[in-house]
Amino acid sequence: MLKTIDRLIEFINYAGLSARQFDISIGASNGYTLRMHKNRASIGSDVIENIIRTYPDLNVVWLLTGDGKMLKSQEEEDILDFDQLPARKQQEIERIIEVKIRERQREELKELLKEVTDEFRRD
Repeated sequence: MLKTIDRLIEFINYAGLSARQFDISIGASNGYTLRMHKNRASIGSDVIENIIRTYPDLNVVWLLTGDGKMLKSQEEEDILDFDQLPARKQQEIERIIEVKIRERQREELKELLKEVTDEFRRD
């Protein structure tokens, strides 16, 4: 299973950087990335913060979990392609979105009702 460090190496290669160039760009010590990769170690949260500040287009969800696209701009392109889908597909997506919205509204209403009920019980 791929770890965060593996995805980071993938991003570094995609960006056309050497590990040393990347380390310098995020203010990490010389050899940090390669050491982490060699040891299959976890990346510290302070380093992740520096990475996200330095490379704002890098999708942090992808970096940490592997879900989604590597770059935020790639995900935006996927959303923008909605207009280029056939009308039937657009309608299907819109229907699914409406169902999801109704489900979330029901859940939020249940939670709100529970909160109000709990407040009445305390009085």
